[in-house]
Amino acid sequence: MTWAGAHRLIRTGVATELNRGWSRRDCKSETNTAGGRRKMTSIRKFRCEDLLRFASVNLDHLTETFNMSFYLTYLARWPDYFHVAEGPGKRIMGYIMGKVEGQGESWHGHVTAVTVAPEYRRQQVAKKLMNLLEDISEKSDKAYFVDLFVRASNIPAIKMYEKLGYVIYRRVLRYYSGEEDALDMRKALSRDVDKKSIIPLKHPITPDELEYD
Repeated sequence: MTWAGAHRLIRTGVATELNRGWSRRDCKSETNTAGGRRKMTSIRKFRCEDLLRFASVNLDHLTETFNMSFYLTYLARWPDYFHVAEGPGKRIMGYIMGKVEGQGESWHGHVTAVTVAPEYRRQQVAKKLMNLLEDISEKSDKAYFVDLFVRASNIPAIKMYEKLGYVIYRRVLRYYSGEEDALDMRKALSRDVDKKSIIPLKHPITPDELEYD
């Protein structure tokens, strides 16, 4: 789908359906700028019109960019797992996109993408977005754990996830475009009393062996 097509879609009833019932209340918090000034950050559910505003957030070469239909699928199927952080002037600071999937003790929340614009990093925006998705996974969907995939070479991201309580569960060989390995990182939630979901696998797997992607 092209940007023009997405813009037309946003103006149709489809966009209205996707946004129907979404809370207008923002989750607001203050963050510090590099100069010590405080500014307000609002976290709210992602809306269709945000698809025309968040391109600048995806400029990082490590951020995966998907086609329009992919984002719209997440908006329709898992709206509670798609949030945006806004700064002053309603500028998008970052977003998180995820879903819930699995069966039995594999029922879990999954972080498909989380990214923050370069100028808003080191302000704990990603932490707030991750905490929100974890909270929804645990309290609303009673998941056992939350997982995500990260490039094995993305050391800053790996360290950030470790600080948030994630551990490396397994390595997925050539996950990214058949070239770079991914690390499957997990964080056990309270329902997983014995923390069985985060016991590391001893051997790497290939993408076709993934239960979910």
